[in-house]
Amino acid sequence: MHRSDLGDLTAFMAVADHLNFRAAASRLGITPSALSHSMRQLEERLAVRLLNRTTRSMSLTDAGFRLLERLRPAIEQIDEALEDLNQERQRPFGRLRIYAGQVAIAAVVVPIWSRFLSTYPDVHLELQVGEAPIDIVAKGFDAGIGTHDRAAIDMVAVRVTGPVRLAAVGAPSYFARRKKPSLPEDLGHHRCVQYRLAADGAVLEWPFRRGDESQKIAVEGAVMVNSPELAVRAAVDGLGIALAIEAQAEPFLRSGQLVRVLEEWSPCLDGLFLYYPSNRQMPAALRALIDMIRVHAHVPAQLSIANPFNAA
Repeated sequence: MHRSDLGDLTAFMAVADHLNFRAAASRLGITPSALSHSMRQLEERLAVRLLNRTTRSMSLTDAGFRLLERLRPAIEQIDEALEDLNQERQRPFGRLRIYAGQVAIAAVVVPIWSRFLSTYPDVHLELQVGEAPIDIVAKGFDAGIGTHDRAAIDMVAVRVTGPVRLAAVGAPSYFARRKKPSLPEDLGHHRCVQYRLAADGAVLEWPFRRGDESQKIAVEGAVMVNSPELAVRAAVDGLGIALAIEAQAEPFLRSGQLVRVLEEWSPCLDGLFLYYPSNRQMPAALRALIDMIRVHAHVPAQLSIANPFNAA
């Protein structure tokens, strides 16, 4: 198809509807002479006469009538497709793909996803959990959630949580046989769930902070994991004390499957960000998700530390 054909065919439909250049030109917002010129060019390109015209009247030729019958439903489908896009731009609609780690999903998305999907029933939310940094654009995601360093330099990063608190937790059955630690250094007398950092294979030293005082403790234990979720699971099963993201431990603390220790020493991580390629022509569904997350987010005024679970 010639690149000007679509415009000329749309103009032809207007002429066919009105059988009058002046009325059709007014509908299209062009001059009658420009419209007449477009029709002559279209007929020349097609090598078919579409209109019979005199100075007094105008009618469709048989070829023009047959073209109109085929053309009208096609143009209407194009109009409907463009209107659907316009509606999507104005209201949350369609598939929204988010890439995030387990902690980010638990802390940011899970608290609001029921309300979000009931508020915007035309949105299909797809979540992919992954801990490794990826190119979210190349993988077809609308956004990612993680620490600020996960966002590429040319991306927009929006804070979606305040500082994220860590929690040292253990099962009641574990503490039934041992005295709870009152200071971080007491962990030397306990079995702890160790955490191996995926980046370089180092074993995490547990960070603690109370006021201006901070320290790191190397812990020992019979279990080592590289997943915060597994660390919590091991603690629930009584295998030792685990250092966890507060949001991940919270359901088990509420149910009584875990108890918290060293709470006054619990540090805060820097917090989480939602990052995406550009503010330009942002999908309405993503804008709605960001707005709902930020309304829900609580930002306490606390000092924070870099995320030790992502250390290089």
